[in-house]
Amino acid sequence: MKLDHSSEGLSEQIARQIAEQIITGELVEGERIQELRIAKELDVSRGSVREALLLLQRTYLIDIFPRRGAIVSEMSAHQIKMLFDTSIVILGHLVQRSSEIWRQQDADQMQQLCDELAEIVRLGDIERFYDAIFDFLSVQSERIDNPYLSSIYQTLLPSIRRSYFLTLNTSRRELQEAFELFRLVIDAILIRKPQQAALFMEDFCRHLRNLVLDSLARMKQIELAWARRSRR
Repeated sequence: MKLDHSSEGLSEQIARQIAEQIITGELVEGERIQELRIAKELDVSRGSVREALLLLQRTYLIDIFPRRGAIVSEMSAHQIKMLFDTSIVILGHLVQRSSEIWRQQDADQMQQLCDELAEIVRLGDIERFYDAIFDFLSVQSERIDNPYLSSIYQTLLPSIRRSYFLTLNTSRRELQEAFELFRLVIDAILIRKPQQAALFMEDFCRHLRNLVLDSLARMKQIELAWARRSRR
């Protein structure tokens, strides 16, 4: 790991790098995060690492326990369902508000996004596809002038990214369906139909949730098979 010299604070940089390791599966659920190792790797104090871990705890990527320290949080089917139940509400409000306040320059950007997504689907780049969508939603969350909603969305985003990282082996057909669902969201925003935008966003989120749950079930089956084989 390497820190950059951006305007981002030291603890925030450390938190972001640990978060990426969790999101991509380099750090797995139940794994203990070793403060001393991270401090040595990054040449920072343990105090800065502890501050970073407290920031991460707010995103639900880790749990901190007395005497045990920081542990990568579990990602179970139940937790995925709770995450998306909440995301549906937050993202529904977000696109509703977006449909009410967009300007012509925003319409051009949304059309450009759809063109970009169509090309990404053609290439079959699943991670880039969802990154582009949730980056767009991040921009919208800053524009709607609701700091409470924006804060909740940014808190959930790392867990959402961790969840869709599991879907990187899904089919081109499923990716195309996700694009078509999100295109309906954009279309509803552009014709200023806030309720429709929220309903289509709900459909998009449920589709992604189901992909994540299917991928998680397959992953757990593989882990179980390996565990049984290792006991023989």
